Amino acid sequence: MKRNILAFFAILLTVCFSVQSAQAQLKRFSIGPYVEAGFPTGDFSNSHKTGYGLGLGADVKLVAGLTAVGSIGFMYFNGKSMDIGNGVFADIPSAKVIPFRLGLKYKLISLLYVKVEGGTAQFTGDYNNGTGALFAPGIGIRFLGLDVQAKYEAWFKDGTHGFWGLKAGYNF
Repeated sequence: MKRNILAFFAILLTVCFSVQSAQAQLKRFSIGPYVEAGFPTGDFSNSHKTGYGLGLGADVKLVAGLTAVGSIGFMYFNGKSMDIGNGVFADIPSAKVIPFRLGLKYKLISLLYVKVEGGTAQFTGDYNNGTGALFAPGIGIRFLGLDVQAKYEAWFKDGTHGFWGLKAGYNF
C-alpha cells in the first residue's frame, strides 16, 4: 500500500513539472502540489488525532471570477486509545483516506476567494473501509502561484467524519 501511494505521488509530481512548460500556452489552466492539516471535530475528534495530507490540485478559469477546481490527495489521521467502558481501552485504527474533490471557486476581490467542493472519500486500511461522500466549503487567498485556504471538510460514511483544515499549495 505504501509503495503504491509513493508511486502515485511520484507520477503526480512528474506530471506537475511537465505541465509547467505547457503552462505558457494554456494560461487558463494551473496545476500544483499541496499540503494540508486537519483538526477533527465532533465524534471524529474523540477517536482521531490531528491529520496531515498531501496531493495535487488543478484549476481551470471559466469566466470572470469563476474557476472550476479539482484535487486528489491522501489524508492520514492517527487513531486514539479510547475508554470503551469499565476501564478497558481500545486502540482505534488510523484513518487513511484518499479524497477526490471537484468544485467551484469564486474570486471575491483580487486575492480573496470562496470555494465549495464535493466528491468522494475512499477509506483504506482497517478504519471504516469503503467509499463515502465529501463536502468541503472554504475561503482562501491566492497570490501569484501561492494558494492558502481555510476550510471545513466532512466525509459521510457510517456517520460524519469532519475536520477544520488548513491547506497550502503552489500552482504552476
